[in-house]
Amino acid sequence: MNSIRDYHSVYWYYGLFRFDELIRHVLVLQTIFQQQPLQFGVMVRDMLRKERALLRAHPTVISSPQYPQCRESPFSNMQDVDNLVFKVLEVQEIRQTIHQVQEELNWERQNYESIGTIQPNGLDSSTAEIQKLQNHIQQLEYKVKAMATKRFQLLKECVDCLDQCQTRLISRLKVWMWEQHKATIGHPFDDNLNVLQTWCEQLLGVNGKLKQELMLIGEPIPELQERLEQLLQVLIQSSLVVDKQPPQVIKTQSKFSTTVRYLLGEKVAPGKPVVLKAQIITELQARSLGNVPSDNVGELINNTAILEHNTASKSTCATFRNMSIKKIKRADRKGSESVTEEKFALLFSAEISVTCCDTPYRIQMISLPVVVIVHGSQDNNALATIIWDCAFSEPDRVPFVVPERVPWRLMCSTLNSKFTSEVQTQHHLDQYNQHFLAQKIFDKPDFADDFSNIMVSWAQFNKEVLPGRTFTFWQWFEGVMDLTKKHLKTYWSDGLIFGFIGKQHLHLILKDRPNGTFLLRFSDSEIGGITIAYVSATENGGQKIQNIQPFTKRDLEIRSLGDRIQDINHITFLYPDYPKHKAFHKYYTEPQHPPTGGYIPVSLQTKVGMDSGSAAISESPHNAVSYPMDPALSVPNMVPHAGSAALSESPHHAVPYSIDDSSVTLSVPSMAPHAESPHNAVPYSMHQFQQPFSPQESITQDQMETTASPGVDFNPNSPVVFPHDMGTGDTMDIVLDTLLKNLGP
Repeated sequence: MNSIRDYHSVYWYYGLFRFDELIRHVLVLQTIFQQQPLQFGVMVRDMLRKERALLRAHPTVISSPQYPQCRESPFSNMQDVDNLVFKVLEVQEIRQTIHQVQEELNWERQNYESIGTIQPNGLDSSTAEIQKLQNHIQQLEYKVKAMATKRFQLLKECVDCLDQCQTRLISRLKVWMWEQHKATIGHPFDDNLNVLQTWCEQLLGVNGKLKQELMLIGEPIPELQERLEQLLQVLIQSSLVVDKQPPQVIKTQSKFSTTVRYLLGEKVAPGKPVVLKAQIITELQARSLGNVPSDNVGELINNTAILEHNTASKSTCATFRNMSIKKIKRADRKGSESVTEEKFALLFSAEISVTCCDTPYRIQMISLPVVVIVHGSQDNNALATIIWDCAFSEPDRVPFVVPERVPWRLMCSTLNSKFTSEVQTQHHLDQYNQHFLAQKIFDKPDFADDFSNIMVSWAQFNKEVLPGRTFTFWQWFEGVMDLTKKHLKTYWSDGLIFGFIGKQHLHLILKDRPNGTFLLRFSDSEIGGITIAYVSATENGGQKIQNIQPFTKRDLEIRSLGDRIQDINHITFLYPDYPKHKAFHKYYTEPQHPPTGGYIPVSLQTKVGMDSGSAAISESPHNAVSYPMDPALSVPNMVPHAGSAALSESPHHAVPYSIDDSSVTLSVPSMAPHAESPHNAVPYSMHQFQQPFSPQESITQDQMETTASPGVDFNPNSPVVFPHDMGTGDTMDIVLDTLLKNLGP
């Protein structure tokens, strides 16, 4: 306990750390367990066992790439700071001891001088006493010199230790920024800066104490004084951190926010507020941050913020809440370089004064690279630039240099991290998915060897379109991510989607499966599509593998994947042999309750095959009428709002549902006409709408066949009736007159 109190007194003296709560808890534990130390040991053992069990229960799936420098725990480094604090305390104790010895030496010298004045005759009786006094004075002088030498040596050791601790601090800050950068592609990131802030404050306090000790020596020591001043300047300038990065793809004329934090905020000199200013800079300007950029390459709105201290969180931040890029000036592009490949950054700067310093310092920090776009259609390609920069940039690089080619193993790891983080799932891309992605980006569908060390270029990633397609690899992959994130997250997380698989591999695993076996795969011919591949019988009794035209986001907004699988009777077992109703039961939509107000309920149903063009309704004892399709009134490429399933009120406009992969039948349950309304039913003509074009999966005829794109049927199952005295003519006046008569008193 005494050592703990001493430890606490050190921090209390420096004003760097408060351990009141810790001491209180220690005293409580001491009171409880002083008579039962064994019980205390058992409690600590149980706590450690529980901690170990928790760590084992939550293993890290993806290991974050380590920063090349030493990746120590901040707490282990804090122990070095603690040792430094004790060294400084020792220097102060030596200074106080020197002061006491010096006072004693001054007193003895005064006594010696007074003895020599009183007895100038040099009698033998006083010689021994004078000699003793001289010896004591010499001892005191030697002690003062020895302690002064030790004091100087300790001061030098303290400055060296401070230098080492600060170097580790700055290295740890760089690791934090590196991990923040990697978080863009889904790597784990702890954004807590409190430990690093405490570290900065401690080092600032130690620096100030050492400067005081050097001043109290009386003799200038230029070497140590200059080193302390350099360390102070680096610490003050390195403590500015972009806590919340701006979006890395910024559209002009759009609002965005960002937060900058100063880790020495509690040490800022009171008085004049610190105002941070933001400006946008080019990649070339980012490489020469020593000079204030003179060329203004963009106009920022709301680009200033005041550094404010939050006592609750003990953080000092400047928040830019409504910043916007009004306009941007682009550099001359080289060759085929696109505007979405040009990288900028935000530069934050201010002039700041710290309590222990006489002169103000200029501090600045740049954000992660950003890409500025002017239209939403550029977002996908701009994001590709950011992903490549984040995944393959080196620590401490020249801004913002990235390699042109990287090994596939790095690319594959990046795609996996980005996919799992974007979809927010723990289900990763397996080896089959990864192999197919490699085959696709390298255009080697028959390559079965390891792709790990084959180099993939930026052009292959998002500059050159895939063979036979109109889109790049990234555009296709990002479309799959978006589809999975918005509509297929739970299916993917439950392992129901096979995902990325080539047709050769697909044929290999399905060729010996029974008819009706199916799997879900992402379309490789369409952006953001998922298709059902299944085994069916041929006319001669053999087997063939068919692929239903892909479902897109638009399709799944109209009817979910689970309901579509339930609708299709051709498929029965999810590969390898799971009954589909067991695998997908929880995804089926529950039957809807009958609507109120006398409305006829409607529902959507997916059909597969060419025979879905007929719209016959099963006979009803209530004279349900079947309506023929009217091809003359077909309207191409009309799609309803997601989830809508209502018939048009006009007999001349059918509800325009359009599904890419199969037909969707709008079913109206058979309902008897009201007994009190014996009116003649008037049939509505239903219209078949053309399907929007979607490329089919290109496969060889001897291996696979793709089901044809069916039509869309709208099948009312009950007639719409009007009053018996209403004419069927086309004159609107007659219709209105008849209605007015019926509504009249």
